[in-house]
Amino acid sequence: MGVIAVRHLALVGTTASGKSALALEVARRLSDIELLSVDSMQVYRGMDVGTAKPTVAEQVEVRHHLLDLADPHEEFSVTRFQQAAAAAIADIEARGRRALLVGGTGLYLRAVIDNLDLPGQWPDVRAALEAEPDTESLHRRLHTLDPAAAERMEPTNRRRIVRALEVTVGSGRPFSSFGPGLDAHPPVPFDIVGVWLPRHVTADRIARRVDAMVAAGLVDEVHALAARPEGLSHTARQALGYREVLAHVEHGAPLADCLAETVRRTRAFARRQRMWFRRDPRITWYGTEEKPFAVLPALLREWA
Repeated sequence: MGVIAVRHLALVGTTASGKSALALEVARRLSDIELLSVDSMQVYRGMDVGTAKPTVAEQVEVRHHLLDLADPHEEFSVTRFQQAAAAAIADIEARGRRALLVGGTGLYLRAVIDNLDLPGQWPDVRAALEAEPDTESLHRRLHTLDPAAAERMEPTNRRRIVRALEVTVGSGRPFSSFGPGLDAHPPVPFDIVGVWLPRHVTADRIARRVDAMVAAGLVDEVHALAARPEGLSHTARQALGYREVLAHVEHGAPLADCLAETVRRTRAFARRQRMWFRRDPRITWYGTEEKPFAVLPALLREWA
């Protein structure tokens, strides 16, 4: 992405933390801001209600980027998102404006702000590695091929070991050569702020959000997606809310049970998001006991 002269912005937090509404209000108040969605599911066309995608009116009022980049039958990669984000940020800079990244997909955010050197995928290599049941044997093999990577991993961490071997064997290049990865937090040309709410408040907001999505037509949206002749990609099918309602639409599972499962999974996802973002020391956190908009004055002072 190159050197960024402008100091861009990022607003992160768990799902249902109010960050998107806050970002929109910041853009309304500060005239040089354009919004970049950092959401792995808002990239899909037609997946609007269940992803809480900005409305058409909001997109007309404030310029948004990185929405509707793919059809739901396509698999969408971090690399593709990174490339689209780099192009959007360059465009924003060329017009003398600032980008405000907003969203909760942590890996997508890191790919953009840290310009991660992202290795590809080699499914055949991975399948061969997965066929080996002895994880410690795989770790020894990794230690032979890429000692630096092996030393950063526990010999029992199968997921990381398999991925490191997949990249090393598939690319012919040591996994460790792709950079320090997610454990490093170097300085970046982004001012990153997080919005924090108590867990019980987030849990309640998630339940109310699911109810609001159903009222806004989530079930009809999933019906329309399921009826597409091209089908849905594995990635799109796993989206929160969509996977559960697809069980109702395609297999007749009781809708109430599917919605309860949506709430449960979304709350679990929010816990994982919280842990992910709390590891990053570059994030300045603003907390409020109940109403996300209580942090708006602080954000405006930070970014004005």
